[in-house]
Amino acid sequence: MGSVAVGAWLRHGSALDPSGLTGASHLLEHMVFRGTGNRSRRQIAAALEGLGGSLNAYTGREHTGYEARVLDRHLGTAVEVLSDLVRNPLLRDEDLHREKEVVFEEIAAVEDTPDDLVFERHGRRMWCGHPYGSPILGTRQTVAAITRADLVELHRRTYVGANLVVAAAGRVDHNSFRAMAEEWFGGLEQGTAAAPVVAPRDARLGVDDVHRDSAQTHIVVGSPVPGASHPDRYALLLISAALGGGMSSRLFQRIREELALAYSIFTFQALYTHAGLFGVYLGTRPAWAAAALVAVDEVSAAVAGDGLHGDELDRTKEQVKGEIVLSLESPAARVGRLAGFALRNEPWIPMDLFPDLIDGVTKCDIVRVASEVLGPGRRYVLSLGPQSSARSVGVPHDPDGARTVRL
Repeated sequence: MGSVAVGAWLRHGSALDPSGLTGASHLLEHMVFRGTGNRSRRQIAAALEGLGGSLNAYTGREHTGYEARVLDRHLGTAVEVLSDLVRNPLLRDEDLHREKEVVFEEIAAVEDTPDDLVFERHGRRMWCGHPYGSPILGTRQTVAAITRADLVELHRRTYVGANLVVAAAGRVDHNSFRAMAEEWFGGLEQGTAAAPVVAPRDARLGVDDVHRDSAQTHIVVGSPVPGASHPDRYALLLISAALGGGMSSRLFQRIREELALAYSIFTFQALYTHAGLFGVYLGTRPAWAAAALVAVDEVSAAVAGDGLHGDELDRTKEQVKGEIVLSLESPAARVGRLAGFALRNEPWIPMDLFPDLIDGVTKCDIVRVASEVLGPGRRYVLSLGPQSSARSVGVPHDPDGARTVRL
């Protein structure tokens, strides 16, 4: 006996929401669970939980996913349930008001969580109106404007075979699973594949403040980077780990351990088809925000100028390889990786090749990529807090504050 993770993904997410209806893809994902032609909402909730399994869904920028985790002997049931959700949602008018209220609560939760809100505000401003920066949840205004007819049309147009990826990982036989997928998804209308997200043309750089009453100032320092398929992504993984990937990272050691300017500081990446974001987050008391930002810039500049010293590059490679392999021990993580290649129409890269790709990154690659991403004038800083903290820093390469540049 073993477990299986299985999912159905659609190549359509929030970045492709219709104009003026931001949040429609996310609301549709919610509405699917309100009932299908075969199951009530309670029956959907119990269908896999009653077998000891789980059922979840999420909306991303470029795709929507429905995922299940079950014992291997229940894989057929899981595939049928996923098919029911994708193919047969009722999308009833009487459910729409209730589900909008649930989404409004999600929006309120983000607004009440400044270390979430700062990322949303940063992305919205840095991407200059491009849908990569639009809130996946939508806004109260756009969600309120969505009608049942909008959702029915969105489902008809996007939940089609041309957009569908079905994958499984764990204790699963390929031929048996393929037969299950063909049985339950084979009759899905082929339709037309979703148009790709248009590449962003502009990015905002410089320093901005958003005033908000809070005990801390929350800061995101972000730089535009190439998309998820770009070969520089392996160098970025190493730069991210060395800068802010744990307690041994440069930023953690300098800003938390040596200067005691923050409790939480880390690096992050958000990579989409055409572009991405590499950044640093930290939360600090308002009086220390300026000093913390100076320290982030100093540490980043050192990596951009000199790369990783001595055996630091080798240690970071081992860290990244270990973290990736350990993160993929669960079937749920493996099926997400598997589906990701198909959703991006990329050739499959077996995990056996991943260590070689990481080991192939040279010190010259680190210096080149870091100087492009972390160099002067390459970042957009947004601080969210009770006073204008970040802008009080005299930043020599951003004398005029934030500005827009062509990518």
